[in-house]
Amino acid sequence: MYPRSRVRRGGGGCSDTPWPGSGYQRARVETGLFHSPFAAISSPRPLYSQSHRKFEAPRHGSMGFYPKKRARRHRGRVKTFPKNDKNKPCHLTAFIGYKAGMTHIVREADRPGSKLNKKEIVEPVTIIETPPMVIVGIVGYVETPKGLRAFKTLFAEHLSEECRRRFYKNWGASKKKAFTKASKKWSDEAGKKEIARELQKIKKYCSVVRVIAHTQMKLLRMRQKKAHLMEIQVNGGTVSDQVDWAREKLESQVPVGSVFAPDEMIDIIGVTKGRGFKGVTSRWHTKKLPRKTHKGLRKVACIGAWHPSRVRFTVARAGQKGYHHRTEINKKIYRMGAGIHTKDGLVVKNNASTDYDLTDKSITPLGGFVRYGEVNNDFIMIKGCCIGPKKRVLTLRKVKLATSLITHTSRVASEKIELKWIDTSSKFGHGRFQTAAEKAAFLGPLKKDILRRKEKEAAAAGKA
Repeated sequence: MYPRSRVRRGGGGCSDTPWPGSGYQRARVETGLFHSPFAAISSPRPLYSQSHRKFEAPRHGSMGFYPKKRARRHRGRVKTFPKNDKNKPCHLTAFIGYKAGMTHIVREADRPGSKLNKKEIVEPVTIIETPPMVIVGIVGYVETPKGLRAFKTLFAEHLSEECRRRFYKNWGASKKKAFTKASKKWSDEAGKKEIARELQKIKKYCSVVRVIAHTQMKLLRMRQKKAHLMEIQVNGGTVSDQVDWAREKLESQVPVGSVFAPDEMIDIIGVTKGRGFKGVTSRWHTKKLPRKTHKGLRKVACIGAWHPSRVRFTVARAGQKGYHHRTEINKKIYRMGAGIHTKDGLVVKNNASTDYDLTDKSITPLGGFVRYGEVNNDFIMIKGCCIGPKKRVLTLRKVKLATSLITHTSRVASEKIELKWIDTSSKFGHGRFQTAAEKAAFLGPLKKDILRRKEKEAAAAGKA
């Protein structure tokens, strides 16, 4: 009845064409025997052309962090150290700390010309406990066409147990003989001459000198006994000066104050908080589908074309979220705090007071940092938050100014920080009191305090 070449075949609602109804009705429309209600609508475009998008939809998530999987190492790795400046004295370029928790501070802004200048501002800060590290080795690197190559490695005579534990999978079941032969070099004359020759070879052939340093887990309130070990590059002076400096520092403790300074910008390298297997909406922040979508709405609507007949790696999919190795740059140090120490026979805990708040208090809040405890060692206070959960080991590195990523000439980077007040109230609930003495003065003696006093009086009476 109709020309065969003009008949469009296909079912009613399944076609991707804009024609309504069945294939028979479409054939009648094409031949002019059927008047469609849509024919009255005038359209400047052809009947079979598709509409165009009038909005942007860039991809969700950065591909610069692929593959998005669990980190291979628990401690952050320094992949690039700052370039050496021979005009500066010898110094370390990195350190290891442990995240304790967060609090907030009040300070006066020092930004001339800004509306915020000379006004008090409240900012969040993170406390990172940094007990002194111990230098136990020297490594010399030579430059090759394929990059740096380790030339000589020299270990100290005495290595602590927490350091040697790092070289064993099961310390209790081992014979604990690590470095027993290497330490004998330092006791006889032949070994001392060999050590001197190795140091001279490092001075002659090497271009980069790094030291092997480990943390002191015995100073921390943590169950872990195995120290964290890392290589730290020595910058400043010539290679000969660096080797002499490292040889002098063997088996000695290096405080964080000799590496960083207040108001300095640093980089923090570590592994983020792990969140397990997550769906595509949580992992890539893709847009949720409408509520009535069949078989779920927290999905990607189209995961690819028919051909190529496979899902490309750039398409957002469900999988691992968190526990990724990341580097956060330009974290400003607000305070370098000293740990609890003795002075003139007295225990000094006053490391959270300021010139405006003379209260004798410690940086540890009432009840301790949640899921961490007390901070009894040296610490650094950085602006804002940082990666990782509580107790996570973090690698602190000097910024790489030589890479021209940032010149640090902005007022925010060069601003001198003068703290007015540090909050030490309890971080578990709505803390109101800054010190235990303030809490006792406000609430009076509690029941547990009365019982404790009676027990002491009874014990004293029993001894008498």
